[in-house]
Amino acid sequence: MSILEQLMNRSESSCELCKSTENLSVFEVSPSDGSVDKSILVCSTCKEQLEDESKIDVNHWHCLNDSMWSQEPAVQVVAYRMLNKIANEGWPQDLLDMMYLDDEVKAWANEGISTGDEVIQKDSNGIVLQAGDSVTLIKDLEVKGAGFTAKRGTVVKGISLTDNPEHIEGKINGIKIVLKTCFLKKV
Repeated sequence: MSILEQLMNRSESSCELCKSTENLSVFEVSPSDGSVDKSILVCSTCKEQLEDESKIDVNHWHCLNDSMWSQEPAVQVVAYRMLNKIANEGWPQDLLDMMYLDDEVKAWANEGISTGDEVIQKDSNGIVLQAGDSVTLIKDLEVKGAGFTAKRGTVVKGISLTDNPEHIEGKINGIKIVLKTCFLKKV
């Protein structure tokens, strides 16, 4: 049984955050190992807002009032992280004050909360990149010093993050190189 099928069974074919039954897909909760336990089923509205903070509609997240009580740790983690992102609205802070997480789940949830000090790399579409992600080149890039051109469409697997928000490291043709994030798209 695929992860999607397992999540559909677990969630009774509805978004595990807002209960929508439209346009459902798998959302991996970072850091993820790709398992069902580290994934949730979300609708396109929730997924878009989880992946792009600029598209957050605070009113949509009133649904967390119910979903934060889920027995699934991955759902609890996403609810906790989103409530923290929008806590300055007032009501989310009230929910956070009521929310209880086991120590292990809270540690996982806090791993994904930005303190403002970390460098965040985003691809050409504004999607946040994580260490280990795979990206695709959106343009032919001349690799100086290596004597080859990395072609558009080349997939770079298992990227590493750097201290510069505009750069990541990855291997192309067995050579580890620095790539500009503006020329990449997350796979």
